[in-house]
Amino acid sequence: MRLLAALSGEPLDRPPIWLMRQAGRYLPEYRELRSRHRFEEAMQTPDLAAEITLQPLRRFPLDGAIVFADIMTPVPAMGVDVVFDPGPRLDPLTMARVADLPDPDMARLAHVGEVIGRVKANLDREAAVIGFAGAPVTVLAYLLEGGGSQHFPVFRSAIHRHDPATALSRLASSTHRYLQAQVKAGADVIQLFDTWAGLLDAEQFETWALPSARQALSGIGVPTIYFAPGGAHLLELLPGVGATAYGVDWRLPLDVAWNRIGPDHPIQGNLDPSVLLAGPKEAGRAATELLDRVRGRPGHVFNLGHGVLPGTPVESVAAVVESVIEHAHRRSDEKAGIG
Repeated sequence: MRLLAALSGEPLDRPPIWLMRQAGRYLPEYRELRSRHRFEEAMQTPDLAAEITLQPLRRFPLDGAIVFADIMTPVPAMGVDVVFDPGPRLDPLTMARVADLPDPDMARLAHVGEVIGRVKANLDREAAVIGFAGAPVTVLAYLLEGGGSQHFPVFRSAIHRHDPATALSRLASSTHRYLQAQVKAGADVIQLFDTWAGLLDAEQFETWALPSARQALSGIGVPTIYFAPGGAHLLELLPGVGATAYGVDWRLPLDVAWNRIGPDHPIQGNLDPSVLLAGPKEAGRAATELLDRVRGRPGHVFNLGHGVLPGTPVESVAAVVESVIEHAHRRSDEKAGIG
């Protein structure tokens, strides 16, 4: 599989490509399906979730299929009620309550493994199945805040009043079990989304986020990707997580971010998702410019610097994928002295 080869640092004719939130609202077939099914129903019904996972791979020659789920998927299995309206909403927990959460009831998460099995059975090419989870710090932020927030003031103030280490270790243990179940079901790669780790300063990240993420990923048995958007101040610390590769957002040129993380680590990223809103021509041009900066460096996984934005034209996604493939052909011709 091209994605696995890139994560092992093998030289390739082109980087693998997949996109965060590649299955979603920008696709008319997704919107049609969702018009008939609630979000929770779509996630928890294996046939529906597998269909949504596979939709973008029917349109584009992508190298990875990321399972349709949510970073809060395992939380209800730990006894916490969560609703999606459209993002996760719940009654806020205290730090002590999080620290006392039980292990997840894995029977309530069996549908995720069934989705992985259905996706693998229906992939018609060598694309990797990507499982994922939310990192402990990010899940803790939602649990303390009661949902999403622009600045997460409850979470950020709580970690000054209460040492979050025990709560984060509890979440890391549960996340590890959840990820192991995905690997057992057939996931080829695991991505850990630490969406809100960038809210922490470097010392807080090194003290709390890094060890809990490392605990969640330790000994998973397949290649892993750790992604902390908004974390330009954390890049030098990322290798402490112990992941196979690190995703980076669009705020720094990819080669600059790569050198700061360390040249021996595979890197995923980092096209600005907003450029796709500008239309196919700009999206394709930006993808080509990114690849020109990378210059075929082994270990690159082409992706966005965050998820596909709602309202993104399907044609822009197609232009990005086509640009990655065409760039490889152009490089091959140049090496052969053609043109």
